[in-house]
This record gives sequence, structure tokens and C-alpha cells, in this order.
Amino acid sequence: MPEPFRGRAEGIQGGNLKKIYIAAYHQSKFGKLFDKTVPEIVTDTVSETCAEIGAEPQMIDVASVGATCNFSLNEQGLLAGLVAMTPGLGAKPIEAVENACASGGQAVLSTIGKLQMGLGDVGRAVGFEKMRNDEGKLDGALIGKVLGDFSHPKEREGKIYIFPHLFAEVMRDYMAAHGTTEREFAEISSREYANGNKNPYAQMQKIQVSLDEAATAEGRNRYIVDGLPLKTYDCSQITDGFAGMIVATEEGLAKLGVEKADCVEIAGWGQATDPLMKEGRDILKPEGAFRAMNAAYEMAGAGPDDINVAEIHDCFTVMGAIGTEVIGKAGYGEGARYWAEGKAEAAGECGINTSGGLIAKGHPVGASGVAMIGWAAWQLQGKAPEGLQVPDPKMAATFNIGGPICASVCTVLKRA
Repeated sequence: MPEPFRGRAEGIQGGNLKKIYIAAYHQSKFGKLFDKTVPEIVTDTVSETCAEIGAEPQMIDVASVGATCNFSLNEQGLLAGLVAMTPGLGAKPIEAVENACASGGQAVLSTIGKLQMGLGDVGRAVGFEKMRNDEGKLDGALIGKVLGDFSHPKEREGKIYIFPHLFAEVMRDYMAAHGTTEREFAEISSREYANGNKNPYAQMQKIQVSLDEAATAEGRNRYIVDGLPLKTYDCSQITDGFAGMIVATEEGLAKLGVEKADCVEIAGWGQATDPLMKEGRDILKPEGAFRAMNAAYEMAGAGPDDINVAEIHDCFTVMGAIGTEVIGKAGYGEGARYWAEGKAEAAGECGINTSGGLIAKGHPVGASGVAMIGWAAWQLQGKAPEGLQVPDPKMAATFNIGGPICASVCTVLKRA
């Protein structure tokens, strides 16, 4: 079992790896895309991200697209071919990736990998999900089944809402192990809703949830599974949305005409995968998550003390707590209390999920990992909306998961 980060390294980025920079980031407002088709979503993501820096799509050498539910909900496969339909992107190295809720983060890492292999100097990562129909309505039973397919068959048995049930068990175990209360978890969700209220891109921008409302099981905020502590406000959203990113080497920045000083460097990254079944492993201290985060820190030559901006995968409030521990800002079992003490506020020790997180910003599954990195980059550039900007942002960490804390994708960012 890897221990939480306890030191810093010199970094390995300067070895045989090229430095990678975020040249542009663009996202839709999260919520509903109505009658926008999947081909339109993919091509719009490419063109609108290029427009952020006045680049032409043909300047992109390689690309990767991440989505999760496109087969079951949209009846669309071969997403790489849709990217290639953008004028200027045909016959280039493009692939689609699926890593459950970590698909977006995986698309970013896949694009970086192509640049490191020498397949080009400018790359494009796309993440999206369309989970609602053209009227903006959702089929909760269908979506629950589709998402449940990303768990192990043995852990689906007897469960109606599979992932809420699995994470309700994680929440129960966390409370039993650490003495955490439901109200402390409500500190996470209520603070994220408050952030979402200030974020014009957030799905829940107009929905206000107080601490008492998040902590009390009544009305809409019901228990999801009988006998388990997870309530509605502990859960992320069902969301349509897309996010796109252009990453480049130093040569790529010159090609794009973008100054390094206007960029954010992806100084470190890591990826690891734990067994799909949560049974039989320490789900409260996921080995792969810590290994991926520590790898990103080591590559960047940094550690948790250098981080004062973070976006973590809070599909449920218990992951807000565990994620805070994975990035090293809180000790084992202390993640929820870190939030309750106000340390995760924008003006606190480390601004965590100032975007509103998946709980309030929204969770368009394939886009979430791209959006986490993109928002963290905006923070480092001082581009966050009023009331959400972290004062004097230094370095940022992101932690994106897929499945029952199975796949983990982590990055460390710094100003170029």
C-alpha cells in the first residue's frame, strides 16, 4: 500500500519528456444540450476551443476524445471518426478512450502521450456526455443501468441504484472508521453549491442549498438507499456538457503563435487502476489513487504543500473527503473535517472544487476530467469568476476517478 505523499522529488520532466502546456481551454455551460447531436457536440468542441486562441483546426496534429455513455444513450460509436470530420483533422492520429468517469482525464493523458511519442507538437483533448434527450429530460432508470455497467457484475446484485448504493457503502465505512458525521459531509455539498452559485458554467448555478438543508433528510433530500447514509445532496448531477483543451510542446506553442507566459504547464501526471471490485481492497485508502497522485507530484518535483488549488472527483461527498486525502491536503480520515473547518474555501488553505465540483458544477461523465484540469488552469491564470478566484494561486492538483475508485488520473499544474 503506497503511503500518502511524504516528501518531494527533483522531478523527471526534464529528462526525456517534453514539457507540455495548455494553450487553450473551452467548455459549454453544464446542464442540458437539448437537440444538439453528438456529431455537432464533437465538432463544436474542436472549433470553439480553437477559436479561443485564433487557431485553425488543421494546426492540430493529434487528438483524443473521451466519452462514456455514447453507445447506450446516443447510439454512436467511433467517436474518433467524428473528430476527424472536422476540416483539417482527417488522416491524423486520433483515438477514442473510455475509462468510465475518468474518460476525460484519460483523453488528456492520451493526447500528451502522442506528443511525447513524437507524433506531433499540438494536441487536442475532447470530453463530452449527452445524458438527456432533445427536450432536456432524462430516463433515470436507463441512466442508472448504463452507469451501473461500469461496476463488477457481482457488486450489482440486489442494487437498484448501483453507484449511489456502492458509494453509500463507502460513506458508511468512512463514517464508521473515522467518526465522521453526516453533517460534516453536508459541509462539503453546501460549500460546493455555494461555489456553483457563482459559477456561470455550473448546472446548479441557480439552486441554493444551506448546510442545514444538506444535513437534514427531508423533502427532496431523501436517503437514496434504506439503512445507508447517502442523501440526494450528497450526489453529483446527471449532466450534458462538453469540454475541450489544446495542449502543446514548446514547438507547438510557436506554431500556434501562443506565448508561453499565457499558458499553464502540465508539470506532472499519473494514472493507475485498482481492481474493479471494491470488495477485498482498502477502499478508504485506494492504492491506485495514491500511486497516481504521487507519480504526478514526483514528475512535477512538487508536493502537497506547494498546492493551493485543486479539483477533485466528488461524485459523492465521501469522495470529496477521500480526494482531499489523496491530494495530500488532509491526513487519513481527516478529509471531511478539512472542509468543515473552511480550509477548502477559495480564500482558505487550498481552494478545492471552487468550480462547484461534480455536485454543483455538474458531471457530464466524459467531460468531467477535462473540465477539472481546465478549471484548475483558469485558476492559475486568474480567470476564475468573481468570488471564486484563489488569491495568489501557486500550483494546482487534479484527481479524476472512474468506477468505484477504480481508475485514477491525476495531474499537477503550474504557471508557465
